[in-house]
Amino acid sequence: MSDSTGSNPVPRGWKRRGPHFTDRIAASSTSQPGGQGDDRGRWPVEPGRYRLVASLACPWAHRSIIVRRLLGLEGAISLGIVDPIQDSRSWRFTLDRDGIDPELGSHFLAEHYLARDPEDDGGVSVPAVIDVPSRLLVTNDYPQITLDLSTEWTAYHRPGAPDLYPEAWRDEIDDVAEKVYLDVNNGVYRAGFAASQEKYDTAFGILFERLDWLSDRLSERRYLVGDHITEADVRLFTTLVRFDAVYHGHFKTNRNKITEDRVLWAYVRDLFQTPGFGDTVNFDHIKHHYYRVHTQLNPSGIVPDGPDLSGWLTPHGREALGGSPFGDGRAPTAATDLASYHLAPLAVPVDGEPQAARPRG
Repeated sequence: MSDSTGSNPVPRGWKRRGPHFTDRIAASSTSQPGGQGDDRGRWPVEPGRYRLVASLACPWAHRSIIVRRLLGLEGAISLGIVDPIQDSRSWRFTLDRDGIDPELGSHFLAEHYLARDPEDDGGVSVPAVIDVPSRLLVTNDYPQITLDLSTEWTAYHRPGAPDLYPEAWRDEIDDVAEKVYLDVNNGVYRAGFAASQEKYDTAFGILFERLDWLSDRLSERRYLVGDHITEADVRLFTTLVRFDAVYHGHFKTNRNKITEDRVLWAYVRDLFQTPGFGDTVNFDHIKHHYYRVHTQLNPSGIVPDGPDLSGWLTPHGREALGGSPFGDGRAPTAATDLASYHLAPLAVPVDGEPQAARPRG
């Protein structure tokens, strides 16, 4: 879920809103094919029916892009990408020809929120899943969207797809992901939009205490939980990959950069160089969104030219800790539906180990 909801995306004294459309697409839905949500808000799993709308700038939406790609759901769920810069009507499809999403026929994501609820004033956020035939918003429940992609769409996962949410590890994944969410994913925002010095100091301390905890945890294990990538790694990656480019300066989370923490820097490079991660990152979108949309933090709207991105391609050495990115599975094939958004293709994996993507500046 994005922190942005219009022309004044993040008010002072910021507090994250929860998702306000929480229907699910579930294999257990009792609705007939083509039907809408059943009496428990469960829509039927149908390939080709739904469109995931996301922003390459937004860390909450980025999770869903990564998971969709890791699981090979590109053919089952289409993807629409919004402009990283919003106007008073929020997220726009201005990256597409004539400013119209080619499947939804809309100029603005807000059209689908209002189609679902004409009285809705809860803000327009990404990720959002749209039912293409009816043009209705199904859900903007960002944490549940990725879990459901893993657990409800299994019939359409690619051969060799990883199990990102293994039953045997779920309690530990949930525990680690909750700590990451509260103190890191949300923590950078609490520091950046603190309304007082006291609130900033508190958020700053909690954030770096948790980053130190993560660094210690990852010093002897390649991934956060188990011996392969899980949902927990996806959720941490989308904050770490933005940290030096945006949060360190823009949000004043500047005790140190991620590049200055030997363990976390190696960990996030390992993920970046894994198919499904680095090939979904666009630093142009990330920097332009934060520095141009958050005008209360950056009134000039000037976007920094840095940081130097060449380090993302350097060897990380994490293979020595054991484990394998996809467990018993294999890497996804090259991304195709993100090509028009200027994401560099990933090299073909060699001997099961991924090669580096070229980062976009």
